[in-house]
Amino acid sequence: MSLATSTSTSTIEPILPAYGQGSIADVVPAIINRGQAEDSGSRENLSASWIPSPVHTARQVVLLVIDGLGWQQLRDRPQLAPTLCAAVGMANPITSVAPTTTAAALTSITTGTPPAQHGILGYRLAEGDQIMNMLRWTLGPGAGIDARNILRVADYQPQMPFRGASQPVPVVSKADFGGTGFTAAHLGDAPLHDYRVQSSLAVEVGRAVTSGAPLIYAYYDGIDRVAHAHGFGDHYDAELRSVDQMVSDVAAQLPRDAVLVVTADHGQIEVGSAVEVLGREPMAMIRFVSGEGRFRWLHAHHGADADLVDVVQERYGESSWIRSRLQAIDEGWFGAGITKEHEARLGDVVLVPHQPIAFADPADTGENRLCCRHGSLTADEMLVPLLAIGGDNL
Repeated sequence: MSLATSTSTSTIEPILPAYGQGSIADVVPAIINRGQAEDSGSRENLSASWIPSPVHTARQVVLLVIDGLGWQQLRDRPQLAPTLCAAVGMANPITSVAPTTTAAALTSITTGTPPAQHGILGYRLAEGDQIMNMLRWTLGPGAGIDARNILRVADYQPQMPFRGASQPVPVVSKADFGGTGFTAAHLGDAPLHDYRVQSSLAVEVGRAVTSGAPLIYAYYDGIDRVAHAHGFGDHYDAELRSVDQMVSDVAAQLPRDAVLVVTADHGQIEVGSAVEVLGREPMAMIRFVSGEGRFRWLHAHHGADADLVDVVQERYGESSWIRSRLQAIDEGWFGAGITKEHEARLGDVVLVPHQPIAFADPADTGENRLCCRHGSLTADEMLVPLLAIGGDNL
């Protein structure tokens, strides 16, 4: 993984995504191309050096994405997750993407591309002078309107999910997510095996495996939801124990020549009530804000962007990384190949805390109630596990 050269007054440096060298954007291409790594120099196949060794010879791979399961949080609780912590690869985390938020990260996992290329560059992005909520796929203030009525999903997110797969990839996910705009954006028309409660996920994975598909994708969001609601405490610990048992149950469904790969979209950091409101001076220089509390984009009034960088740097440079849009792009935060259309979804200045704080958006008050958060480029949020468990090893 690479470290950026910081331009803030802080000596702490952000952890940047290791695109092409071990990031979540590289996992699906590496799995699809397993077995070809010995004979090819393609970017996808170079990733075979960091993919856990059991994957290379597996006939089938089940990729289970556990939303919010950060590597550091897992490493600190081995007694709660013996199955996960004993898996191959526990010692070697990979990176998420920038920002470390679900919409950007899940789309990078399924498309095998960095945010610069798929264009879902965060949770709330600019669409002209309006805000588009990526997870709800709505446009405008409040509840907004269904963006599918205005924007064609395939135009907004142009990358094909699971590109290169030899046959359709079955998806095991919550029934609630079927038919949503974001599901269409990051999963396309992949066949859905839905479940309603955690215990059914393993059952549905077992059924999907019988299709013979070389890759099965599964998703579970409980860790993220509990951390947002309760922080790190008894609820989180109970959920992690339950997730570890779920992983064991999924692995038990697999035949001997199949492997379960477990990763996450991002980690977490506990913020609680430490939510900062932007001061009067920077607020007077901006039209609106977007992004999320730990990756906050400021959209400047015309001609005010350079002054805004200076003002924000002076006020928040000790607690946060501050970059102009062009600086963040040039430093490779979002990967290579960003288009002008995708760049227009970003603000002029980005405010990324490395301390356990968040920056409020007056238009998104619900976000202020979150205990744990993510989005920034700290180790807690950026490092995620990449684990392999063979069905015959339990």
